[in-house]
Amino acid sequence: METVIVLFNRDLRVHDHPALSAACERGRAVVPLFVLDPAVPAGRRTPFLLACLADLREGLRARGGELFVRRGDTVAETLRMAGESGATAVYAGADVSGLARARERRLAGAARIEVRLFPGVTVVPPGLLRPSGGGDHYRVFTPYWRAWSAAARRPLLPPPERVEVPSGLEPGALPASAAPGGESRARGRMTAWAREHLAGYADGHDDLAGDRTSRLSPYLRFGCVSPLEVASLGNEAFARQLCWRDFHHQVTLAFPRIDRDDYRPRGHAWHDDAGAEQAWKAGMTGLPIVDAGMRQLLAEGWMHNRARLITAAYLVRQLRIDWRTGAAHFFDLLLDGDVADNYGNWQWVAGTGNDTRPNRSFSPIRQSRRFDPAGDYIRAHVPELAAVPAPYVHEPWLSPRPIPGYPRPLTSPAPR
Repeated sequence: METVIVLFNRDLRVHDHPALSAACERGRAVVPLFVLDPAVPAGRRTPFLLACLADLREGLRARGGELFVRRGDTVAETLRMAGESGATAVYAGADVSGLARARERRLAGAARIEVRLFPGVTVVPPGLLRPSGGGDHYRVFTPYWRAWSAAARRPLLPPPERVEVPSGLEPGALPASAAPGGESRARGRMTAWAREHLAGYADGHDDLAGDRTSRLSPYLRFGCVSPLEVASLGNEAFARQLCWRDFHHQVTLAFPRIDRDDYRPRGHAWHDDAGAEQAWKAGMTGLPIVDAGMRQLLAEGWMHNRARLITAAYLVRQLRIDWRTGAAHFFDLLLDGDVADNYGNWQWVAGTGNDTRPNRSFSPIRQSRRFDPAGDYIRAHVPELAAVPAPYVHEPWLSPRPIPGYPRPLTSPAPR
C-alpha cells in the first residue's frame, strides 16, 4: 500500500490511536487530515477544537509528520485529498452518531478508495457487547456494566515514532486559539488528577464545592486522550463513569435518533413556557442550586456532573419542559457536548431513556443540602447569595431579610 489518509474526527491525539498506528505500519506515506466541516458546527467549542488541532499538529510534526487541514464537506475534501496525494485508502475512527455514520457510508460508497474503521472513541467498541438473551444492544446499565467489566481490552498503543507524509501538499491554515485544549494538556491533567484525587474519587466526586472530578470530559469528547488509557488508571467508581459513557454510545449506535426521539415513549405532556425556559437558561429560577449550575455552564462551558443532574431534573420534572429543549441548550454550550452522552443522559433524567425507574422522585433542595452543605458552590456562582448564611443559602425565600436582586422561585420548592 502506498499512501493512506488518516481522517481525524473525535480522536485528536497521537497516543493510542489505532487508525494512525495501522497507517504508519502499512503505508509508505501517511496523510493525517482534519476537515473543518460547516455541517458540523463547533459553536462555543470552536476555540477548544482549534487548540486541540494545533496541539495535534505539533505532535505530528515532532514525529516528522504534519496535520493537513481543509475546509468544506468532509467526504468531498477527503476524496480531493486522495486525488492530490495519490492515497488509495482512508483510515478513521468509527463513531456512533447519525451524522458520523452517514459520513462513513458516503466514504465507503466511493468505489475508488478503501475505507477502514478502527476503535478508539470508547473503551469497549460500541457494537461488541450483546445481551445473552438476544438484542443488538444493552438497554439497562447494570448488566452492561458486568459485561463491560469482564470484556477483554485491546492493548494500549504507543505513539508512532515516525510519521512519513508525502511532499508537496499544502498543510492548510489553522487559526490561533488560546483555549486550554489539546493532547498535551489532557495528558498533563490526567496525570496530575490521578495522582491527587483518583484514590478518593468514590467519596469526593459528588462534592460540588470540592471540584474533585477529573474534568477530562472535554478532552475525551475530542479524543485528546484515549478513553482506554483513562480507564487503565484503575478505581472502580471512576471506571463506572467511563462505562456509562460507553453505555450511551452503544445505545446511540442502535438508536441514532437519540437526539430527537424518545428512546422509550411514555406519553409525556410537556409544557411550553418560554419565560420559565429563559429563566432556567439564565440561572434565574430562584432555586439557588439550579441557578448555580446554569451560571457555571454559561461562564465556563462546563458544569459539575451532580449539578447537571439537578438542573436537568428541575427542567423536566418541575417545570415540565421538554427534555429536547434542555439537551439542545447543554449541547450548544458544553465543551464536552457529545451526542451520545448528552442526549443519553437527558433522556435518562426525563424518564424516556434507559432509567429503570423513570418516575423516581427528585428534590433539588435535598440534593443541594447533601452535596453542597455549606453552600460554597452556590455562593461561587450566584453572587447575590454570597453573604447569605448557610441556613438560608439553599432556600433564600425563608430568610427574614429580603435578598436584593435575586428572584422568587418559579415553582413551589420541592420538599427537603
